[in-house]
Amino acid sequence: MALLCSFGCPYTGKSDLPAKSLQSVDQQMGGRFTGEDDSGKTGHMNTASKLLELNARASRIFAALAADAQAFQAEVHSIGGAQVVDCGINTPGGLEAGKHLAELCLAGLGEVSLTPGTGNSVGVCVRTDQPVAACLASQYAGWRISQGDYFAMASGPMRAVAGKEELFDKIGHRETADTLVGVLEASQLPTPEVIAYIAESCRVSADRLLLAAAPTTNLAGCLQIAARSVETGLHKLEQLDFDLGRIVSGFGEAPLPEPVPDFVEAIGRTNDAILYHSEITLWVRGDDASLEEIAPKIPSSASPDFGRPFAEIFRNYDGDFYKIDPMLFSPAAVRLVNIETGSTFCAGEKRGE
Repeated sequence: MALLCSFGCPYTGKSDLPAKSLQSVDQQMGGRFTGEDDSGKTGHMNTASKLLELNARASRIFAALAADAQAFQAEVHSIGGAQVVDCGINTPGGLEAGKHLAELCLAGLGEVSLTPGTGNSVGVCVRTDQPVAACLASQYAGWRISQGDYFAMASGPMRAVAGKEELFDKIGHRETADTLVGVLEASQLPTPEVIAYIAESCRVSADRLLLAAAPTTNLAGCLQIAARSVETGLHKLEQLDFDLGRIVSGFGEAPLPEPVPDFVEAIGRTNDAILYHSEITLWVRGDDASLEEIAPKIPSSASPDFGRPFAEIFRNYDGDFYKIDPMLFSPAAVRLVNIETGSTFCAGEKRGE
């Protein structure tokens, strides 16, 4: 996650895009999985994954977000030819904006909902029947965008078109698409130069980009991060060289952190929600012995950095995310359910919220 802050600017609730532009989003969908990049590299994937069309699915969610942006306390802009929905940088950005952001990240292959949590907390639940495509090929914030003074962590199915991350060599799911959808975790809206960079990286014109942006410090941004409980579990398993093709479905829950203006406190709260208070269930196939062996390695408690508030950990590493043990970034508690044997393997424990 990026080091983010928000800027308090007046919100008018108006869009600077004509209605025709919003309607055109519905007409700009289309894509197909190739499973390979321009160099011919092909990842492992099954036949069904070729039909998922991540960007086309996400385009429909983007159309709903853009069409009702004012009701969601968001605002639509045209920047450098791209359509950009501000979900909390210069706008308040509400719960529905956050839900749409999270489901954009999942490329429409997962559903996000709010439920009563423990005590007075609100729980953010996510479920998916396509966990690898939804969580790793799309939701994972694996694209760090740095152009001049601009920085963002990019999620969403446009990553599958850019296809630059080594992760896609493992999981497949590279995609070509006519219109691309992405989510930027950032403290500023992208500049025209940033838009041009994203478009060039994805080999499309800027007018084919549909982007939504929010900082870590507002409600919408907090919600989309809390919806990453399953994603962190999948990524941890990928790092542990587990066969991701065995994972059938996933469900996760984490508390919705309270937004706070201070960026270090904000990333502390959002990370703590996952590291210490989240729980996921993965339904898998295959032998029990490997599940029993790997389960204790998945929770955040398996990392030597576990135990202190994340903001404190972050400060102790001089504000450098990449000095922190990567094995820390995972759910607090994990349950693996073998659908072929009926066995269940649990590891980790949630802390009180």
